[in-house]
Amino acid sequence: MQRLAVIGGTGLIEMTFGQQLTDAGLILQRRDDVIVETNWGEVPLTCLKLSSAEGEKELLFLQRHHNKGNPSKPPHMIEHRANISALANSGCDAIMAVCSVGAISADFPPGKVALANQYIDFTGVASTFHHEDATFTSVTEPFDGELNEVLLGVLREAQSFSDDEKLMYTYWLAHGPQFETRAEVDAIEKLGGNMVGMTMPREAKLCRELDIPYAAVCISSNWAAGREPGNESADLSHLSVSAEANKRLAPVWKCVIEMLSQG
Repeated sequence: MQRLAVIGGTGLIEMTFGQQLTDAGLILQRRDDVIVETNWGEVPLTCLKLSSAEGEKELLFLQRHHNKGNPSKPPHMIEHRANISALANSGCDAIMAVCSVGAISADFPPGKVALANQYIDFTGVASTFHHEDATFTSVTEPFDGELNEVLLGVLREAQSFSDDEKLMYTYWLAHGPQFETRAEVDAIEKLGGNMVGMTMPREAKLCRELDIPYAAVCISSNWAAGREPGNESADLSHLSVSAEANKRLAPVWKCVIEMLSQG
């Protein structure tokens, strides 16, 4: 893959590579921070030019919560059309999103990194580039199967999981910015949600409209409301959730490097 875009959230604030690049035979040639103008506002991107035995590679990083230089924009205020159009205009071959999620399923404990293979969005908030024309996009399979297949192998190896370890989950989109109640999480589980977050499916829909291959790597940063073992009334803290997610990035770096290594 020549040009990979990575979207980071509360679990990946910035793109900071070190020894991982050298170990993978990638050499950083240049790093540029640029502002991309879109019809929906300005988008800051970090552009890394890399060299390898196969030739030059490019890595584009977008912090989805960008807010005038700070990663602090609340989820319900993100202009996803600006973000995705900025990446689309960059000519990226694929987008890998990194998401911090609250775990509902018992087999997705905090610290585990997995993939989304479906999402459920009952928020009633449109996420589309088509407001003037009647264009209907199929999202039966919202995530790119080839990308997920590659990432599945990386995450399994990076976390020393056996072949029968579950690594595909359904993401439930919550509107936010409040976390969910215990009752909401119970209802979400009954309706098929395995994890909950406030952003990612909006990106996935836009990428499907533009035919950009998209995959979502999901870091279980905390138990969802009411699921903390031994304390179902435990409060959730945004700061602690973000801190936990940032401790779990080793498998994510391996995913990025493997994607760049693809032909």
